[in-house]
Amino acid sequence: MIKINSLINILNKNNNSFFTGVPDSVLKELSFYLQNKTKKNHVIATNEGSAISIGIGHYLSTKKIPCIYMQNSGLSNALNPLISIAHQKVYSIPLILIIGWRGSPKIKDEPQHNVKGKITEKLLKLLNIKYTIIRSNNDLKKFDKQIKLAKKNKSIVACLIEQGTLEKNNKKIKKKDYYKLDKEFFFKTLLETLDNKSKIVSSTGYNSREIMYIRKKYQLKNSQDFYMVGGMGHTSSVALGYSLSTNKKTICVDGDGSFLMHLGSIKTAGAFANKNFKYILLNNNTHDSVGGQSTYAKNINFEKLSKSLGFKKFYSIKNNQNLKKNLKRFLSGNSLNFLEVGVTNSKIKNLPRPKNLINIKKQFMK
Repeated sequence: MIKINSLINILNKNNNSFFTGVPDSVLKELSFYLQNKTKKNHVIATNEGSAISIGIGHYLSTKKIPCIYMQNSGLSNALNPLISIAHQKVYSIPLILIIGWRGSPKIKDEPQHNVKGKITEKLLKLLNIKYTIIRSNNDLKKFDKQIKLAKKNKSIVACLIEQGTLEKNNKKIKKKDYYKLDKEFFFKTLLETLDNKSKIVSSTGYNSREIMYIRKKYQLKNSQDFYMVGGMGHTSSVALGYSLSTNKKTICVDGDGSFLMHLGSIKTAGAFANKNFKYILLNNNTHDSVGGQSTYAKNINFEKLSKSLGFKKFYSIKNNQNLKKNLKRFLSGNSLNFLEVGVTNSKIKNLPRPKNLINIKKQFMK
């Protein structure tokens, strides 16, 4: 195991003190350190491409190499600015990438992570990015040398960190509840309210896992679900695509982090969706499933935003008062509706993960 301070010391020694990125469960210890030690030099980005771009801007301003962290699933989001701006044959801008390696061939993981995990090294090689798999202090020394070369050659360098590599911090990150409505109670009420023909498309992270768990716990079989086990930020697009070719009520259950990651997708829904598309934003102001880092969504006026993006009616639920009645009003509304629900962080321990994904797809498509 590697102590987070050992990694930070390597970076500090090379005068790398600016961090930006998208929170990742593998890199929780890094997030914890950054939240407590480097608030002034740390920007949580909405997606990995934005993080790369913020880092590029930092270098242009200071001539100092930024550190950009992400899960390897987000490497795809980062490809555009990595290739078309930072690449050595374009602007030759040095960057340090700290990548949480889900689906590493050495570690058992979920199907979506296994697929990306197997090709992560190939992607870095294709991009001509030198990298180190960090498993020991000797690997840190190798990474140190690569950083020095990156500074000299004005190139991009990366490290891959597997699940369990970073030594856990004894101090737990305290998740703050900004709203009082219990998330499990909301999901239970929603599932009880839906009719048998309704379809749910739910975002990756805890939302999909909680819906699956609550269905089983309370034996709620009305409506059917498509769980976004990956593709963060694309929930509304999948739900939109489904809703356009059916009259069935299509409920998009999204999270605030997912909403912000590809915010432009909501504009597409506002422009093209029919009244059978019902958008529910679960806002707890945190990246709940990867450590509880803030999304800064609590400061957004979603009523003004949603209406400016094309939604006809806005609904807001912040407590359990008349919850079922308010949900029925939202779901039965004869227009394109947007619902913001202020919920607590997840309180359910040991959430299951969707299995047999092909069968889930078949059931949803019936």
